[in-house]
Amino acid sequence: MTQSPAQNGLAAYMAVTAAYWAFMLTDGALRMLVLLHFHTLGFSPVQLAYLFILYEIAGMVTNLSAGWIAARFGLTTTLYAGLALQVVALLALTQLDPSWQIATSVAFVMGVQGLSGVAKDLAKMASKSAVKLLAPKEGDGLFRWVAVLTGSKNAVKGLGFGLGAVLLALAGFTWATLGMALILAAILIAVLIAMPKGLPTGRKGAKFSEVFSKSANVNWLSAARVFLFGARDVWFVVGIPVYFYAVLSDGTEAGNRAAFFMIGSFMAVWIICYGAVQAAAPRILRASSRSEVELISAARHWASLLALVPAALTVAVVMAGAPAPWLTATLVIGLLLFGALFAVNSSLHSYLILAFSKDERVTMDVGFYYMANAGGRLLGTLLSGLTYQLGGVAACLGTAALMIALSALAAGRLSAPTSERATA
Repeated sequence: MTQSPAQNGLAAYMAVTAAYWAFMLTDGALRMLVLLHFHTLGFSPVQLAYLFILYEIAGMVTNLSAGWIAARFGLTTTLYAGLALQVVALLALTQLDPSWQIATSVAFVMGVQGLSGVAKDLAKMASKSAVKLLAPKEGDGLFRWVAVLTGSKNAVKGLGFGLGAVLLALAGFTWATLGMALILAAILIAVLIAMPKGLPTGRKGAKFSEVFSKSANVNWLSAARVFLFGARDVWFVVGIPVYFYAVLSDGTEAGNRAAFFMIGSFMAVWIICYGAVQAAAPRILRASSRSEVELISAARHWASLLALVPAALTVAVVMAGAPAPWLTATLVIGLLLFGALFAVNSSLHSYLILAFSKDERVTMDVGFYYMANAGGRLLGTLLSGLTYQLGGVAACLGTAALMIALSALAAGRLSAPTSERATA
């Protein structure tokens, strides 16, 4: 029986989502494996940040070119390439030798993380662009579909953080990465077999110069994205995990294992809750009953609200003067609140980039936007190790508050399309 276009679109959306879930599970687990494994080997906060720098640089370069790659070779080919490269990156990490010098280990892991960064952003750009083409055009269909993809992806990545900590404690670094590589390879084969037809296969005339957007809205939204994600990663990548490790571990093997579980659990819960709120963002924002003009205005409001959380947490850390149980509890609660507000901001951005993009150049605009996203993560990653080493958690959180304020200023420059303003 022949499926309707709507049924084919839903089947393709489900296949793309399943592939993206599988990828992000390994991505989250790998992040936690690398961070905790090398922290126990004695790496400083700045050295830990270095391990992820090439990952973020690769993300910037990849996103800038991924839009053109997808336009030229097709969305499914780009998605498959991302999954395959992640398998290669995981297999490469199994070759890490504990006898290597620190400099050699850092260089090797940076290179592999760079490959993983390429893989992630190929998969992300293909998945997000597919939503624009597959989602229902009526009402808030686009917002709902992108919110579900993004929210569920982050919930799965949160499970990956927990999985990474558990695998490190129970199986060790090498066996954990090998197991994930084999599972992801099996999922790639399944997706290759099950993916229905219907997504664009590419066009030979696509030019690389098209990736640079001439839309003021796309450019301002990308600037807001840089500071939004920089503000998250400035505490998320190094500062908070290392702080919690210092508070929770007594330095023994058993103490380290317990700290791994608790840190992994917190990071997992944070990401899972973040993903759940992202998926619910259309309802939180009442998107079905609001115009695009109103949703654009909401971007600055929600960013301004978010900036208050790290600012308040900075004050709490400065007042405490030293780690204390009440401070740790305050940080946990405050960062969970940060995650909820951050999720609404992120989901709103993810909807607006697709709303601002035209079908014929959606991969270009999405690629450019996620290049900005990767740039923000790179900035946050660099500052995470540096600010923690210079001023501890207070410096990380204070920097986050400043960056979110800049994101709110950029979001305030967004404007409604001409046709919307005329009818508003």
